[in-house]
Amino acid sequence: MNKTKIENELKKLIDIREEIYEYLDSNLSQSKNGGYDFSNNPKLDAKDVYERFFKLDYQARKLRGFLVKAYDLKP
Repeated sequence: MNKTKIENELKKLIDIREEIYEYLDSNLSQSKNGGYDFSNNPKLDAKDVYERFFKLDYQARKLRGFLVKAYDLKP
């Protein structure tokens, strides 16, 4: 596994993470403690949220596999 491929996969992970936060920012207001206030919009589209999470989870698992192989890790 070469460094460029790992860097590209890591960038994909970061991009997906940023998409999730953009989605949350556009659908939820901030609470007083700096987190998200779910009380004002308790009915986010569950399918949409799941699809976004699944993309993030898939990319994280894919990157994990590359790193385990590249560094001969034993998770």
